[in-house]
Amino acid sequence: MATLPLTCSPSSSFPVRFQKQKLLTSNYVKCCEDILGFQKMTVKTTGNGFVSFEEKTSVIKSVPALPPRPRRLILVRHGESEGNVDETVYTRIADPKIGLTKKGIVEAEECGRSIREMIEKDGADDWKIYFYVSPYRRTLETLQALGRAFERSRITGVREEPRLREQDFGNFQDRERMRVEKAIRLRYGRFFYRFPDGESAADVYDRITGFRETLKADIDIGRFQPPDARNPNMNIVIVSHGLTLRVFLMRWYKWTVHQFERLNNLGNGKMIVMERGYGGRYSLLMHHTDSELREFGLTDEMLTDQEWQKFARPGELNYDCLITGPSFFTHFDG
Repeated sequence: MATLPLTCSPSSSFPVRFQKQKLLTSNYVKCCEDILGFQKMTVKTTGNGFVSFEEKTSVIKSVPALPPRPRRLILVRHGESEGNVDETVYTRIADPKIGLTKKGIVEAEECGRSIREMIEKDGADDWKIYFYVSPYRRTLETLQALGRAFERSRITGVREEPRLREQDFGNFQDRERMRVEKAIRLRYGRFFYRFPDGESAADVYDRITGFRETLKADIDIGRFQPPDARNPNMNIVIVSHGLTLRVFLMRWYKWTVHQFERLNNLGNGKMIVMERGYGGRYSLLMHHTDSELREFGLTDEMLTDQEWQKFARPGELNYDCLITGPSFFTHFDG
C-alpha cells in the first residue's frame, strides 16, 4: 500500500495538508503521528480525490437501532391517604410521611389488578413492567400494594424519583390558613399561585420538565430491559400525585395553562393510560373513550390532537393543532 507523508500544522484550522499530485494517484493515505502522539489513522481516497475515514465509517455502521418504545405509560394516583380523609393530619405529620388508609391499600391493590388485566388483553406472553415512584410514604405504599399483582419475573425495575413528589404546600400546615390560601388561589389562578413556603403548579412544571427529559432518555436507550433485548411489550407505571400527574400530561402534550386549569384530579387509586399508537407516539385515545377524557377535562381541540397522536410518528409535528398554532391569532378569523 502506498503512503504519503503529511504535514501537520497545529495552528491551522485544517491541520492536515495533502500533497495533491500523489494523493490523486494513491488509494490510501496514512496520517503521521501528530505532536501529541495520537495513533496513526488510515484514510482511503475516492476516485474524485475526496477521502473517507474507514475507522469512522465502521463506527457509524455499528451503532445499533433504537430499542422499541414502551407499549404504555400508565399514570397512577396514590390510594386514599390519611390526609384525604382528615386535613388536620397535615398539622401533625409531615406531608411526605402521611400514609394510606385501609381503603387506600385496597384501592391500590385493585389498581394493580386492573393494570395486569389491561396488559394481558394484548395477548403477549413476554410483557414486562417498570416503575417510577414518588418518594412520599403514600405513593410508596401504593406501589407496594399494586405490585402484589405481579410476579418478580414481570418487574424489570423500580426507580424512586423525587421530582415526582407532591406539590409542596409548605411544612406543617395550619388548617385555617390553608383554607384561606386555597380560596385566594381560586382568584389568582391555580397554575401560577404559589403557596407561602411552598410551590405553585408552575414550579412543579419546571421539575417535571426535567423528569420528562430523563424519561425520554431512558426510553431512547432502552433502560427498562437488558442491552440486547428488543421487547416491544414493556409497560411503564408512574406512581405519583394528582396535580403532579396533571402537570406531567400538560408538559408531555404541550397543553396551555388555560387547558390545565380545566383538568380534574384523578380519583385515588385510579390511572390514566398513554398507549403507543399506530405511528409510535402516545395517545390517551388508544385506551380511553372520548367521554372519559371529557370528564377528565379535555376539550374538543385537545381530543382532536389526541386523535392525531394515535397515528403520528415520533418527531412529527401537528401544524394544524389549535393548541399550539392558529388559535393564538385572532386576525385569521376575518
